[in-house]
Amino acid sequence: MHGSTEPPRRVVVEQDGPVLVEGPVEVTKADGEVVRSERFVVAICTCRRSRIYPWCDTSHRRREPAEEGEDTAS
Repeated sequence: MHGSTEPPRRVVVEQDGPVLVEGPVEVTKADGEVVRSERFVVAICTCRRSRIYPWCDTSHRRREPAEEGEDTAS
């Protein structure tokens, strides 16, 4: 992209969440499949819990069950 007149894409890394990228976006998955989203902002999953991976479905918001004996009161 050296010398490109297009403005750079904005990428936002959410703590404990997805990577938000200004769209449209093409993602090449590990198996070589290319998937595309035309949305104006695309949430890319980083936790790999999403059922629609590589897109985020907010699965990262699910809390892990407390282990036996852990105090869950806040």
